[in-house]
Amino acid sequence: MSASDIVIKLDKVKISIDGQWVHQGINLEVRRKEIVAIVGSSGSGKSTVLREILLLLVPTSGTIEVFGADINKLSSSGVLALQRRWGVLFQQSALFTSLTALENIAFPLREHTKLDKQTIEELALLKLLDVGLPTSSATKYPAELSGGMLKRVGLARALIMSPELLLLDEPTAELDPPGAEAFDALLLRLRKTSDLTILLITHDLDTLWQTTDKVAFLNDGRILEFAPIAQLTQSSQPVIQAYFQGPRGRAAQQFYKTEKHDGI
Repeated sequence: MSASDIVIKLDKVKISIDGQWVHQGINLEVRRKEIVAIVGSSGSGKSTVLREILLLLVPTSGTIEVFGADINKLSSSGVLALQRRWGVLFQQSALFTSLTALENIAFPLREHTKLDKQTIEELALLKLLDVGLPTSSATKYPAELSGGMLKRVGLARALIMSPELLLLDEPTAELDPPGAEAFDALLLRLRKTSDLTILLITHDLDTLWQTTDKVAFLNDGRILEFAPIAQLTQSSQPVIQAYFQGPRGRAAQQFYKTEKHDGI
């Protein structure tokens, strides 16, 4: 692959928050059409990486490039152009409570395009269906939707501008196992049909096995290893072993191997 295939590149990224070093030299590359996850124990700075990429935090030093551009050197118009190329799903979905599901999905189109109302509503409805929601959910407000439906509405809104990059923060958090499994399957389908590059923050071991191409393990402010999940789980580093070799980790690994063996 060429350099143009690198969608996200973090080079020696360091950040200090409230006098504490959260990152002490993060290096990471995410290539086109990959699904990459960042994992690590609570407080390791996983979500901080996402906030830095989203320009919500500015690194103390180092560079972050997205689509080949140093994001912290972009003009305001450059930032806006970049933001149109990515979609974001936050952990709590961050939907507008006063808007219906369809209105939430349509919001970016109303804000960033000059499309007429009917076209916007038709595109939003198509995206709602694309993420597996029934048409009956279009007129419901967030308070009337289940956790799984909220995630799908949030995902539809993240995808409404047809982004090339999808950034997800704990996408299966608070979902029951069937809901999480369905969401994983949806991500794989969207990657295939929309040529998406996906970076996600997660602690869901099943998601790691079912969806990712590579996993970055973050600890003590650095990425200790960056590899496919099957390789990462065989790491000789004690902190990585402890993370993946507990009962839940072994169960997720066994389920994945059984599923692959059975050809499901």
